[in-house]
Amino acid sequence: MGIFRSIEKGDHEQVVFCEDARSGLRAIIAIHSTALGPGLGGIRMRPYPSEQAALADALRLGEAMTKKAAVAGLALGGAKSVIFGDPRHDKTPERLRAFARRVEALGGLYVGAEDMGIGARDIDVMKGATRWVVGGSTRNGGRGDPSPATARGVFEGIKVAVAEALGASDLKGVRIGVHGIGAVGCKLARLLAGAGARLTLGDAEPAKAACLAHELGAAWCAPDALLTEDLDVFAPCSVGGVLTQSAVRALRARVVAGAANNPLASPAVGRALHRRAILYAPDFVVNAGGLIHVGAEHYGEPAAETARRVLDVGCTLAEVFARAREWKMAPSDAAEEVARRRLAFAGDAAQDVLEGMRVAAS
Repeated sequence: MGIFRSIEKGDHEQVVFCEDARSGLRAIIAIHSTALGPGLGGIRMRPYPSEQAALADALRLGEAMTKKAAVAGLALGGAKSVIFGDPRHDKTPERLRAFARRVEALGGLYVGAEDMGIGARDIDVMKGATRWVVGGSTRNGGRGDPSPATARGVFEGIKVAVAEALGASDLKGVRIGVHGIGAVGCKLARLLAGAGARLTLGDAEPAKAACLAHELGAAWCAPDALLTEDLDVFAPCSVGGVLTQSAVRALRARVVAGAANNPLASPAVGRALHRRAILYAPDFVVNAGGLIHVGAEHYGEPAAETARRVLDVGCTLAEVFARAREWKMAPSDAAEEVARRRLAFAGDAAQDVLEGMRVAAS
């Protein structure tokens, strides 16, 4: 699929390709929607195998951010950016500042935040060249790392999903496999262990999984092996696309709920889970805590109100499950419909305002 066709398919408002020869910057900023507010989304740095792979990641994640903000009831749109390169070797202050200048040139249409490969210190560097980034360190006026908020929201969502699917009132003894123990996955694992869950951890770095498993008294295995483990909950917390049609056929868990963005390889996978009576907690509902956290910094929301909103992720998920039953559809489709309706309402309201302005001017 060509680049322009990819952009048209996702109905993105704007896609910006960035290059700076002096710093070596190559990046893409994908703004999906500003219907509800500025497009806020993470800045991801990865050694992408191709430009097409990087573009696909930015487009897919930007669209997911639009849905996430809409379902969470935030006055934010959706966007995402990707920087080409290995963050362990290619990340320099010059490259970060060059990217920040591209963000500044957009005048607030896009607000960047932490993501894979980009942390609070990197955001601090970018703040020297743009007003439009959030999630910096607390010593520099930011709200700090959003991963604890993401993990807390997922934790609240898992409790709701377990109650829905298993009828359990708490997580004691519930068998949960955490697939990926990065910034969010490790924090989620600690919350789950504290609630008495029986954990099995999997990560692409076996030593990391073994170390955390030893700390928490958990089991560990290769990440792909979690799909066939005898689990109650499979919690994808790594890169997207891990749940394919073949993975769903092999999956033994009764609930899928995790922090990963776009864990389903396609929308059809959500329906396949539903047909197998595996309850799926839609990713852009359950992992909204991080967006709530950085959105609060952007708008200056009091910390206590932000904490309440993060805890409400579980309530939002319960509402999506209720709509899925009412509309007789898979939870993944119900969440999409909730997001679509809110965006449509915003579009109608904007049209009403414009029409009123035309009438007043006539």
